[in-house]
Formats: sequence, C-alpha cells, structure tokens
Amino acid sequence: MLDTLRSAFEQQFGDAHGVRMAMAPGRVNLIGDHTDYNDGYVLPMTVDRGIYLAVRRRDDATVRLYSVRYDERVEYPLDRYPTLLQPGSWLSYVAGVVEELRRRGLVSVGFEGVVDGDLLPGSGLGSSAALEVATAMALQQLLGFSLNAVDTVRLCQRVEHHYANVLCGIMDQFASRLGRRNHALFLDCRSLDYRDIPLALGDYRVVIVESGVKRSLAASAYNTRTAECRQAVEYFKKFDSAVHALRDVTEEMVQEHGHGLPVTVQRRCRHVVSENERVVRAADLLSDGDLEPFGGLMHESHRSLNEDYEVSCAELDTLVDIAMSTDGVLGARMTGAGFGGCTVNLAHSDAIPALLERIDADYAHRFSLEPRFFALQGNLEAGPVPTTEK
Repeated sequence: MLDTLRSAFEQQFGDAHGVRMAMAPGRVNLIGDHTDYNDGYVLPMTVDRGIYLAVRRRDDATVRLYSVRYDERVEYPLDRYPTLLQPGSWLSYVAGVVEELRRRGLVSVGFEGVVDGDLLPGSGLGSSAALEVATAMALQQLLGFSLNAVDTVRLCQRVEHHYANVLCGIMDQFASRLGRRNHALFLDCRSLDYRDIPLALGDYRVVIVESGVKRSLAASAYNTRTAECRQAVEYFKKFDSAVHALRDVTEEMVQEHGHGLPVTVQRRCRHVVSENERVVRAADLLSDGDLEPFGGLMHESHRSLNEDYEVSCAELDTLVDIAMSTDGVLGARMTGAGFGGCTVNLAHSDAIPALLERIDADYAHRFSLEPRFFALQGNLEAGPVPTTEK
C-alpha cells in the first residue's frame, strides 16, 4: 500500500521528496448500532485495513488532491472551500477536514495530497471516518500543530454533519482515532469515557462478510431514524425532565408510556433501549472471555435491528441466517448503519472454511452477488506512517 501511494504521488506531483504519510483504520462494530447518536454505548474494534494519505507542503495557498481509487484530481484555493462538492463524495470529507482546520488557524498553507486505501467505501466499515481521521493526522504530522485525540474526533464528526450531511454519532471517528491493537473499545457516547477490552478470543476469529450491497448514508433512511429518535425524546420528556436522549429512557418507561407514540417510533425506542443493555452486558462478557453468551447477544442485536429498527435487508438477513446455522459460529449480525454493507461473525477458526463455502454456494446464487469476506488477523491503530526519503 505504501509503495503504491508513493508511486501515485510521484506520478501526480513529480517526486515524493518531503512527503509525510498517515493511516487511519476502519472499524467493525461488534455490538451496539444506532445507539451512538442516542448518547448510548457501543463496542467497536478497528480492522486490519484502512485509509492512507500522503501529503507534502506547498509554498502557496493551493490545495491539490488526488484519489487513487476514483482516479480523480482536484485543485482549489485553501480559503475557498469547493462549495459545489456533492456531499458524501471522497473530496467532501478531505476538504471538510481541511476547512475546519483552516478555520481554527491550524492550516494556513497549501499542500499536495494523495489518498488511497484497502478499505472499501460503502461497505459499512467506517471508511468515511477513516478518511477524515487520516486527513487530520496527516496534516498534523506535516504542519506540526497540536490537536488532541478527542478534539480530532469531534472535528471529524462535525465534518460528517456539515459537509457530508450525515447526522452520525461519534463512534466511527472515535474508534478509528483511539482504537488499539488487539483490543475492542467500550465507549460511552455521552461522556466519551471508554475502556479498552483485550480480545482474548482463543481459537475464535472475527469474520467480516461484505454483502456486496452498497448504501449511501445520506441518501438512506439514516437521517429519518435520527428524527424518529428525537421525536421520542421530546415525548418522554413529558414524563421525566431528565430525559435528554434515548439513553435516558428505560424499558419500563417504554412499556408504561410508549403507547402514546406512533407504533413505528415505539419500535425504534425498543431497539435503542434494549441495545444499550446488550452492549453493557456484552462488554462484561468479552472482558471475561465468555464468548458463547457474547455471541448470543450479537444475534439478539441483529433481530432487533431487523425487526424494530428496520435497517437490515434480505441480503444481510440471509448472511446472518447462514452463519447461525453453521456449526462453530457463536454469533452473527449486521454491523454499521445498515441498508447493506457488512455482517460481523464470531466463528471458530475450524468453522471458517465451511462458513465461507456455504456463503459462496447459497448467498451468491440467490442474490447474484459476489460477497467478500475476511477473517481479521489483528487490527490497526491510527498514526503516522514512517517514510523513507528517496
């Protein structure tokens, strides 16, 4: 990846002298989806692939950027954010981070940059967050300004909201920036308190299956879900003024007062409330290495996301059904925002060949899709990438 990135930089900008590189990993959420923007709990881990950015300082105020994946090159003045950008394009994430850093007085000169990665956009593995974090860290390394990890996370979330028009929570950016090797991350999305949980999986592996179904969060029902949650919060405030997010709503409150909400919104509440409880239990189980009940919670989470939050699809449901009927698989669920993307599975290493064979035979035939799958061989941490001058 680094050789490819350097080669692309040389092709676009003549040479790679003075280049600095940074990488930010994607993430897979083991359990806890659609809880982060409700001030709830999540349990993600980083994956063993990510987004890489090579940058070099210029002497003027021009920004020149090139995406290897999209074979697209753009140039614009640093003080003029390209307002005609389509929200959610690769450039909107990079230029959004640059603009937010410029407004803080942290970026005042132009630069050249090349983006590449082995994290597939739209797969549900946090590629946009990784792109944002990689941009912030590359520029921090290049220009030497100070921005702590949590401030970086908040800035990247702001980019998602205001430049990509996706009202996401903070999980993806937090996991990409602060996730540690060989650990999962239990995060309280309200206080931002977190703890690292060692991944003592023994003979089990985390297996990710990319369904082949792409989804765009901005164009999906994602923002509709956030609006439904806000509607529920305003309703429950009538009964308890301490309610500021669905994090504050209990199962008892839903049972006692939920009938006053539209049925659809009741189901949204039921998912968020029960999912928060599952994440807390799952974190304790993972800490204790108690994997079988942990896997059971993963499957419960999928049913809730499918039936109550309605963010799954036939393809994801089929992948989960195949996994849960395969000997040696303890848990399976959709992961990420949904409407396509990935499933995450907890499988014994001996069961992985049978799982992948069944997916190849049953899923690919039914949907005429070519799923991709990989068993994590570890996970990565965000940071600068050492470079060797040539």
